[in-house]
Amino acid sequence: MNQEAEEELKNFILVWTSALAALAYSYFASSAVPRGALRLLSLLPAVLLLSFLPLRLSSFHLGGPTVFFLVWLANSKLLLLSFHLGPLADAPGLLHFLSLASLPVKVKPPREDKKAPGKSPKSALASVRLAVKVLILVSVLRAYEYRPRLHEYAILALYCVHMYLELELVLAICAVPASAALGLDLERQFDEPYLATSLQDFWGRRWNLMVSSILRSTVYDPVRRRLAPLVGARPASLPATVAAFAVSGVMHEAIYYYITRARPTWEVTWFFVFHGICVAAEVAAKRWTGGRWRMHRAASGVLTVAFLAVTGVRWFFPQLTRNGVDEKVIRECYAMFDFVKCEVTRFVFHIKSEFV
Repeated sequence: MNQEAEEELKNFILVWTSALAALAYSYFASSAVPRGALRLLSLLPAVLLLSFLPLRLSSFHLGGPTVFFLVWLANSKLLLLSFHLGPLADAPGLLHFLSLASLPVKVKPPREDKKAPGKSPKSALASVRLAVKVLILVSVLRAYEYRPRLHEYAILALYCVHMYLELELVLAICAVPASAALGLDLERQFDEPYLATSLQDFWGRRWNLMVSSILRSTVYDPVRRRLAPLVGARPASLPATVAAFAVSGVMHEAIYYYITRARPTWEVTWFFVFHGICVAAEVAAKRWTGGRWRMHRAASGVLTVAFLAVTGVRWFFPQLTRNGVDEKVIRECYAMFDFVKCEVTRFVFHIKSEFV
């Protein structure tokens, strides 16, 4: 491990130690201050600290998830807690509070028909899927070696697959300590988004479900409640959907800034606003037709993936590729593999020397 990597790791430990201290303060402050404006005011120092801490990190694989977990998810949960809402409001203890606040996890509601402990066929199938996704990710990383021979769109297709697989794997890995510490069953973060049959299905039921839940609580529900008396409950859901996507776009723009430290161009914001408009139009069309007209799943699935790919190439990826984030990600992945390979070789050599 070189000096730069060691310094980044030290900063990472410092950032997360400080973040956990800020969240611990939030736990005790929220229990001492009544809900409302006073509690919000008492939590603002923690929100500000969580927003500035990730600026100490420069790597993608340590800085990116940290920004997502702290600046977006943790701060959103603290804002909900100010009014005694969200997952932190009923946390039974400090450990639960820290786990739910700092990690992208959501506890499943208790079920009366809970089965006896043991590995179910579904969990076994999920393990197989996870292993397959790891192999695909490794194959994508190996494919980067041939980038000079590949077409630009083929490279962008690899980036799409890489982004999805790495994000799902990182979130799944982060859920392991939370599940072990809490002893609770946690919701899945992704539900095979490549099987989506519509934009509503993709964004609402399959892609990054923790974010969907947070946006629903912080943006969609409040906007819909405010507009419902004016336009009616069902029509109010359409501007509420667009508002949630707009906030998601702004938060992604902020994440891009933390990663690139470059001036925002608002391309990724427009990507999400445009998708919000399209999802709202899709919902309105389904209501207007009463669900009578439906495209075959195979056709709608291909069209959904194609639409996501085309708009992603146009608005989602340019800010990343323009600032060399793709190259940084690939370099870090290769460095990680080299480090693991070196450590495994050293371990094997040590074991052999013990028996010789």
